[in-house]
Amino acid sequence: MEPEDLDLLYSIENDPDVWDVGVSNVPYSRYVLRDFIAQSSGDAYTDGQVRLIVETVEGGEVVGVADLINFSPKHCRAEVGIVIERRHRRQGYAGEAVDLLADYAQRILHLHQLYAVVAERNESALRLFTGRGFVRAASLPDWLYDGHGYHAAVLLQRVLNSEEVRGGR
Repeated sequence: MEPEDLDLLYSIENDPDVWDVGVSNVPYSRYVLRDFIAQSSGDAYTDGQVRLIVETVEGGEVVGVADLINFSPKHCRAEVGIVIERRHRRQGYAGEAVDLLADYAQRILHLHQLYAVVAERNESALRLFTGRGFVRAASLPDWLYDGHGYHAAVLLQRVLNSEEVRGGR
């Protein structure tokens, strides 16, 4: 992330429509987010996460954010999070971002697996992940709270090519 990404981060983090899919349900000030960007090293081993900006290939227009969070070097896994701005959804950006995250996770971070926790009712996110090689690993009843009630979630998992991850052993 760059300081120029502050406005995008501010709009995404303060969008109540995405709060029920994440762990936060409070707005963030520009000051807090500016400090977060400044303090982030961009190194998963240092920060425990990597937050990347999703841009178009042509023109470099910023369209969203893709994250690897809950990074576990011990277990060689991380959770995937992705938010594409409303006006850019259903244009293939999320799928391409998931593919690039998986490639980065495998080749650079040497991870064995990625996972995502998705609301069972979020059909578009379920299609996104299952279309990118994730499989249903578990059902999580009453897992997500949206301020009105609890909702089921699905744990999706993608095991990366273990031969390449382990150096061919």
